Amino acid sequence: MSVAELDAATPAVDLSGRPTTSVVICAYTEARWSDLVAAVESVRRQSTPPLEIIVVVDHNAELLTRAREELEGIVAVENGEERGLSGARNSGIAAASGSIVAFLDDDAAAAPDWLERLARGYLDPRVLAVGGGVEPHWLAGRPRAFPDEFQWVVGCTYRGMPERTSRVRNVIGANMSFRRDVFAEIGGFRSGIGRVGTRPVGCEETELCIRAQRRWPEGMILFDPSAHVRHAVPEQRAGWQYFTSRCYAEGLSKALVARIAGTVDGLSSERTYTFRTLPRGVARGLSDALHGDVAGLGRAGAIVVGLLVTTTGYLVGIPAAHRAPQSNR
Repeated sequence: MSVAELDAATPAVDLSGRPTTSVVICAYTEARWSDLVAAVESVRRQSTPPLEIIVVVDHNAELLTRAREELEGIVAVENGEERGLSGARNSGIAAASGSIVAFLDDDAAAAPDWLERLARGYLDPRVLAVGGGVEPHWLAGRPRAFPDEFQWVVGCTYRGMPERTSRVRNVIGANMSFRRDVFAEIGGFRSGIGRVGTRPVGCEETELCIRAQRRWPEGMILFDPSAHVRHAVPEQRAGWQYFTSRCYAEGLSKALVARIAGTVDGLSSERTYTFRTLPRGVARGLSDALHGDVAGLGRAGAIVVGLLVTTTGYLVGIPAAHRAPQSNR
């Protein structure tokens, strides 16, 4: 199926001619119930209303019951695959009927024009996926030594990403959308990569985007920073322990993606990030320190530590990645 055929296969539009959008929000714990309610409310307040809001509960019967009883106007379904974010997202895709499937984290709140801005990207029939900016909402205040270059650690847009609508290799999981027929053609998110509960791994959206781009080389994956959401960052994710554990887990995930997709595609963005963005970040931190901002030393040091820990995770993960089963889900 070509990109043109793919576009023709997803003709569902609303009365204004825009594609219809199903929004999928995955949840796994009642500890984030208030965040989930806020996420759902932010989607309800969209300037372009969604076709449906689907809340997928990951193997938690009590949370599923509560969602069905207390969240009005949503479709609540359980994760029908193995436990984890990949399976939950796939279950949401299976329940979706819109021509576009958008994903929002359960601890994120979308700007009122989020869906409207995402939908604009699909006016170009070559576009396979559109992602948006993710702004951190530091619940206990932003640590002064936390570098912008490592905001991906808390699931947010980081320094080095495009500042205007641009083609990218992959979107960010907390704020992304795809044509629904992309999944019908190439399968869903691959299990064994994505987050399970609080285990800080990821990259399942990276692997999916690479797979889609290989299937449709003429297709495009867009990042529109103006289609933004705010992502909650609790105090426990603002400390060194989470920072280093997340970096290490990212390295493990990158090793698996590189094994599946090859190092050329699997690490293409990481090369630019490592050899251009990070050195500039270290230099910026040192310059800030020389101009009186002592925290600049901390930011420079955090970049160095983050790179070393991520690289260690990658090297440790290579043998395990070669033993991992190969499948599309």
